[in-house]
Amino acid sequence: MLQGMTTEPEQQFGVGTPDAFQRLWTPHRMAYIQGENKPTGPGAQDGCPFCVVPAKSDEDGLIVRRGAHAYAVLNLYPYNGGHLLVVPYRHVADYTELDAAETAEVAELTKQAMTALRSASGAHGFNIGLNQGSAAGAGIAAHLHQHIVPRWGGDTNFMPVIGDTKVLPQLLGDTRAILAAAWPEADGPELTDTDAG
Repeated sequence: MLQGMTTEPEQQFGVGTPDAFQRLWTPHRMAYIQGENKPTGPGAQDGCPFCVVPAKSDEDGLIVRRGAHAYAVLNLYPYNGGHLLVVPYRHVADYTELDAAETAEVAELTKQAMTALRSASGAHGFNIGLNQGSAAGAGIAAHLHQHIVPRWGGDTNFMPVIGDTKVLPQLLGDTRAILAAAWPEADGPELTDTDAG
């Protein structure tokens, strides 16, 4: 057990009127809420994490697959276990800015991600989409990224609906390794695997 940790529930006073709710504390999410590691501006040099990640090893960057023009990476703040992002290497904000090769590879990596997620986790379905601009919900609007969220029948249970909490049963590094092992070979345009890990 870590120093200072206890198995007994901690009584906290001054947190409001006592009620029957159990609370799951997730202080690690405060970094996301406060915008830690969020770009300071629209340029690639303004702290864009999608420009920084490719320079890391696959394990450190949570990269599942690298292509010639785009890569697949686990979302640090997933909606569901296995939530992937397909990201072009080039720092562009809008889907219309992709060239033909980038568009083709984003599409191919998306198909491969679906295959890997079905193989590794038995996903029943997917939510796939691009949030274009801050007004559309893009957390990092300056660098295009496509979400691939695996879904299962019954995955929307009381925890996220009533408890506003998502339970993820696996560490991101473990998920990355499993998905990388399940990644299929390309059926379409040849992808260059420049695995740095």
